[in-house]
Amino acid sequence: MEEIVFVTHNKGKAKSAEKYFKNIKFNTYDFELDEPRSDDIKEIVTAKVKQAYDIVKKPCIALDTGFFIDALNGFPRAFVNFSLDTIGVDGILKLMDGKENRACKFEECLAYHDGKDIHYFYGKHPGNLSIKKEGIDREEKWSDLWYIFKPKNFDKTLAQMNEKEREGRRNIDGSVEALNVFAKWYMSNN
Repeated sequence: MEEIVFVTHNKGKAKSAEKYFKNIKFNTYDFELDEPRSDDIKEIVTAKVKQAYDIVKKPCIALDTGFFIDALNGFPRAFVNFSLDTIGVDGILKLMDGKENRACKFEECLAYHDGKDIHYFYGKHPGNLSIKKEGIDREEKWSDLWYIFKPKNFDKTLAQMNEKEREGRRNIDGSVEALNVFAKWYMSNN
């Protein structure tokens, strides 16, 4: 079985991947990949995984996540980092002042490049925005959105949940983790 390299600068994403890749030869390569200006997470992750393969010259994965808020016509979509760098979580909450519909979701696309082909795996995480920032900083946090995202059917943000609660929620909120979908596919095909 070949080693898979996860090229990411996001330590929280790398930490999250470890639990799915226990039976896979897996390593992380700390590098911030260029991200094309696009509203399409598949287009973004395709560019990222091609760049990652050019760097490590081994089978590798890249992951991109968009965040979609219903009441804001899907804002910020694939522009999560730009939104967090400019208006931040507080700015997102301010945009939501007075809005009753607080439905939102994360959508993820993971791309695996084996040197010949690129395979895609998708994840989704439905939920609602909290009224205010809540929770604590955690090692596996990959975004400040953790402080305002409440998984569907829960009244706690991801930052308020411990690891066991976050894992257990997937049986309740209907979320699908792209890393998990990929790990299962990889184990059954190698």
